[in-house]
Amino acid sequence: MAELLRTPVPYRTTAYALPSVPLHYAQATPMADGARIATFVYGPSGVELDELLGAHPVLALHGNGGTHATFTKVIERLVAAGKGVIAFDARAQGRSTRGSLPLTYEQLADDAIVVLRALGASRVHVVGHSDGGIVALLLARDHGDEVLSIVAGGANLTPEGVIDDPAWDTPGSAATNRSWAAFMDGASLPDAIDPTLLPAAEDARLTAELLQLMLDEPHIEASSLASIVCPTCVLVGEHDCITTEQTRAIAEAIPTARLVVVPGVGHSLPRLAPDSVALQVLTNIMLAG
Repeated sequence: MAELLRTPVPYRTTAYALPSVPLHYAQATPMADGARIATFVYGPSGVELDELLGAHPVLALHGNGGTHATFTKVIERLVAAGKGVIAFDARAQGRSTRGSLPLTYEQLADDAIVVLRALGASRVHVVGHSDGGIVALLLARDHGDEVLSIVAGGANLTPEGVIDDPAWDTPGSAATNRSWAAFMDGASLPDAIDPTLLPAAEDARLTAELLQLMLDEPHIEASSLASIVCPTCVLVGEHDCITTEQTRAIAEAIPTARLVVVPGVGHSLPRLAPDSVALQVLTNIMLAG
C-alpha cells in the first residue's frame, strides 16, 4: 500500500477550450506504422475547405505533452485575420495514437508532411512551440519547398538547451512513471483498491517516453539551419526555459531569421502571449508575399 502513495503526477496538458472559430475538418490521418493523427482545420465561415487548403494555410505544432488546443487563442486570431489553420495532436498526445515507430523529432516532422499531403496542402506557413518549434526548424530545413515561413517559439538544438525547472524534475518524473508502469504491471492490489481509478501502466509508459524524448533529443547542428531561406522568426519568452545561448545560435544560423523576445512571459507563449505569436505569423506571411 505504501507504493500507492507514490503515484506519478499525470503528464497531461490542462484541458484547454478548443477554438471558437468554424471547424472545417476533423479526421484521424493514418500513418504507415498504424498511428492515427487527429487532424483539424479551422478557418473563416463561408469559405470552402479546398479553398482554405489551397490558400497557403498556417500549420500549428504544439509542444511536448500538449494538444493542438494549446494554440486556441492563436488560431482564433489567425482565423480573424482571414487565414486557414491546420492543427493536429502530435503522435502519442491528445487524440492521436502512438504507432510503432521510434518517437523522435524527425518522426514528428515526417508525420506533419504526411498530414499536409493527405489534406492536399502543398505549401504552408508554420508556427511551432517548444517541441513544435523544433519540428518547425526541421520542416524548413528538410522540406523547404513545402514551407513558406516559420515561427519557431521556445525551440532548442540539444537537450542541454533546456533549463529544467526543479519543480518539473524531468528525469525524476520519467523515472517515476517507468517505475509506476512496472509496479502496475505486476501489482496484486487489495479489494479496497480499484485499479481503474489509478494511472494505467500504459499511460505511465507513454508519459515516460515523452519526457525521455526531451532528455535525449534533439541533436541539431546549428550550421545545418543555414539552408533555411524562408522568412523566419525565432520567438522566445523573456523568462523562457530555453538558454539564451541556444536561442541566439538558432537565430544566427538562419540567414533570414529575426529574433523576437516577448517581455514578461516564460515558455508558454501560445497561451500567455497569443497576440505576439499571431503577429509574428502574420508578419511572416507578409514577408513571404
